[in-house]
Amino acid sequence: MKTEKEKMLAGEIYDCSAPELWERWHLAKRLQWEYNNTPSDDAVRLSGLLDRLLGSRGEHVWISAPFLVDYGENIHLGHHVEINMDCVFLDCNRITIGDYTGIGPGVHIYTVFHPTDPGERRSANGPFWNSAALPVTIGNNVWVGGRSVILPGVTIGDGTTIGAGSVVTRSIPAHVVAAGNPCRVIRHL
Repeated sequence: MKTEKEKMLAGEIYDCSAPELWERWHLAKRLQWEYNNTPSDDAVRLSGLLDRLLGSRGEHVWISAPFLVDYGENIHLGHHVEINMDCVFLDCNRITIGDYTGIGPGVHIYTVFHPTDPGERRSANGPFWNSAALPVTIGNNVWVGGRSVILPGVTIGDGTTIGAGSVVTRSIPAHVVAAGNPCRVIRHL
């Protein structure tokens, strides 16, 4: 039988109140609080906190505080990634961001979603809704403009620019400029 974490990472309905998930969630909240309250010029401390918070990261990663996550451990960043302030990454499944990619201020990346049927949303085990999660993949050399929202299961191809304020509801190909709600390709590069 799968654990709730295994179900979560497999994209199946899971119970987020499972002790294994709850423990990591609380640890992530402590680590993000420490990160967000560490002086921005304390590179050694910030680096150590990111090592404990994130699943993996390459060289020359910069994340401006505040930065909020669900678990942190499902976030994998390439080299030379810049994430601006006020970003929220709900990493109930894997979030992968490629090399030389920039994430604008206030960007939200959601891997988690809930059933649309109210009866399926309810959990018998507590106050939290039943959830499912799909990975989000952002390629190399991508720019995601500020206040964009990226929904579960989306892939953004290499070399693409997402315009500010976009709501990315489905995958966007490589080497395009895309924007809007819902986000759509405006031009090919």
